[in-house]
Amino acid sequence: MTGLRYVYAVCHPLGAPLQAALSGVAGDPPRLLTHRGLIAVVSHVPERDFAEEPLRRRLEDLDWLTETARAHQQVIDALTAVTTPLPLRLATVFRDDSGVRVMMEEREEDFRRVLDRLAGRVEWGVKVYVEPEAQAEQAVTKPASGRDYLMQRRTKARAHDDTWQRAERFAGSLHEKLSAHADDARLHPPQNSALSKASGQNVLNAAYLVPRAESEEFVEMVDRTKGEESGMRVELTGPWAAYSFVESAGEPREDA
Repeated sequence: MTGLRYVYAVCHPLGAPLQAALSGVAGDPPRLLTHRGLIAVVSHVPERDFAEEPLRRRLEDLDWLTETARAHQQVIDALTAVTTPLPLRLATVFRDDSGVRVMMEEREEDFRRVLDRLAGRVEWGVKVYVEPEAQAEQAVTKPASGRDYLMQRRTKARAHDDTWQRAERFAGSLHEKLSAHADDARLHPPQNSALSKASGQNVLNAAYLVPRAESEEFVEMVDRTKGEESGMRVELTGPWAAYSFVESAGEPREDA
């Protein structure tokens, strides 16, 4: 099959084969391209979508972008089940196998350093939300006077401040505890609830790099915190490839 080369990740040789029916971006199954003892996981993609100019337009098409991101993540998830991949950014594309090998040659030292640091580890995500009911204003009677109105306003403001102080203490304590049981941790900006569609206000959005062998203990630790603080919701996601802990993984795109 002809076409450009889409690169999902770089990794060490696999200890087990990828699932036979695995489909990648644009429906093409991923294959392994070996170079100097490293593996690039690639598939063919059509120039009509992934050459430089068409790709720029395609990245503005949310339906196409969602479908491409889903296929990309499907391959990364399959790799994570059998090895520790160093995932590359979405839509990392080269003209041909030679271009991929040149990229691997140029970044070999970085790839080996990061892969050695990530070996045997996965990423877990933890978020803490203030539940909507914890933020809701208490029902109050209609103020009988201006003085009553001002008192009600002060009461609401104090309740809001108390909730957020409690949330910040809980999130900070949880992050400290989980960081102590992880090899590394990253704090991401809180998510915008209007964009994420998650209920409540996000006060902790963190990622933790955890050895696979210790993941069960880490998950149990997070589970024990659920329901610990009223009005706070703790969400755990993973295990993922270690996206948050990959340094210099975004390769410059070759002109197609």
